[in-house]
Amino acid sequence: MESKLKLYNSLTRRKKIFTPLHPPYVGMYVCGPTVYSEAHLGHARPAITFDMLFRYLLHLDYKVRYVRNITDVGHLENDADEGEDKIEKKARLENLEPMEVVQKYLNNYLKNMGQLNILPPSIEPRASGHIIEQQDLINKIFDNGYAYEVNGSVYFDVLKYNKKYKYGKLSGRKLEDLKTNTRTLEGQYEKKNVFDFALWKKAASEHLMHWRSPWSEGFPGWHLECSAMSLKYLGEVFDIHGGGMDLKFPHHECEIAQSTAANGKESVRFWIHNNMITINGQKMARSLGNYITLDDIFNRKNNVLNRTFSPMTVRFFILLSHYRSTINFSIEALIAAENGLDRLMKAYETLNKITPSTISTIDIIKLKEKCYAAINDDLNTPILISYLFEGVKNINSLYDGKEHLNQDDLDLLKSIFKTFIFDILGLKIERDKSTNDEFVNSVIDASLNLRKIVKQSKDWSTSDKMREELNKIGIIIKDKKEDVEWELE
Repeated sequence: MESKLKLYNSLTRRKKIFTPLHPPYVGMYVCGPTVYSEAHLGHARPAITFDMLFRYLLHLDYKVRYVRNITDVGHLENDADEGEDKIEKKARLENLEPMEVVQKYLNNYLKNMGQLNILPPSIEPRASGHIIEQQDLINKIFDNGYAYEVNGSVYFDVLKYNKKYKYGKLSGRKLEDLKTNTRTLEGQYEKKNVFDFALWKKAASEHLMHWRSPWSEGFPGWHLECSAMSLKYLGEVFDIHGGGMDLKFPHHECEIAQSTAANGKESVRFWIHNNMITINGQKMARSLGNYITLDDIFNRKNNVLNRTFSPMTVRFFILLSHYRSTINFSIEALIAAENGLDRLMKAYETLNKITPSTISTIDIIKLKEKCYAAINDDLNTPILISYLFEGVKNINSLYDGKEHLNQDDLDLLKSIFKTFIFDILGLKIERDKSTNDEFVNSVIDASLNLRKIVKQSKDWSTSDKMREELNKIGIIIKDKKEDVEWELE
């Protein structure tokens, strides 16, 4: 079927029909992590959001070049142009080389992304591996008159840029307000204006990461890497740029200015931003003690959670909200997501137990159309999932014999569930270790065989007692006409 994907473009504040710049190719750039700590829920949400978009574009038969960068240099504390590099600070604390810190936490991030079933991007470039490209971009900005050098550092001239182009068009910030509200930090006296941002910083003697340049021995500004790497791998104009809502300003706003100043045109056609995650109504922050890593959730208890949850539960929990909505994280919400995911997966398994009929009493084509309409409507996953749960009710009615499907419609229903649950939403079936343990399975089967013998002798009381005892330890028995089924609670 022909699908017309409508995306909410943050720049135009409205939904637009997505058509790639060079069909069937799609260029997509998403801001990845600054790798100086363990991966946390804040990393999970953009990863899952743009993984789903990546999966859906592939499903629509587009060829996608998906670039997700790794920030490993230049991101200073508090997103300012002064202070210590976040990675260098962690390197000093842990007595490691900066690139050891990068590799340590990048390994953790990639491990967690694999657990969340995130597809790897087409290219995953590092800022430190593209110093030459960043210097070349600075030279282009210099040539066009929007950069200036002071004491070996290079800054972007926002005021001059704003005379020809509009600075703040993505975030809605006005330069007049920035003039009034921007706080002057130590070291900013060398800028023409406090809201100018660094393209290149001269390194202090104690700075660990620095490179030669025409201006000084120094390092690139944080914003520069994304403009340079998107230009290298996706060209001067590409389709989609994504990231968290917190990156709109200043990071993405500065990207627009840099790229426009260098190339004379904006580089991004669709800006897409996912919203934030709060915990019990509070902003997630280390200072508040409610900061929670993915390893905390998957493997260990902490002061926020009293139990662990599976990666697919976390993925489903995030997909239950629209990507532009705030998510409030709580143990109750995770439990509800866990239960909902369990219902969905059990229904999918039940599909293979349904016998086709000669007639169909359910309109499966309408279900398919509604599912596509939901995902095409700016990736509306909560509505899509609600339609899948309509399908769950249908599956249960089919299994109970209350509804019927012919073979073609049954195959279509199986295809709908497989396509949307696994291919697009990116969920996968998780098994508790005990369900895959051959010894446990053999013990359960032996118990059921013994119960079968008891039933054949018409000892109904003992048979019922055996079922009750198995239920107590979480083994649910379902007696059928010709056989018996079991599942773990």
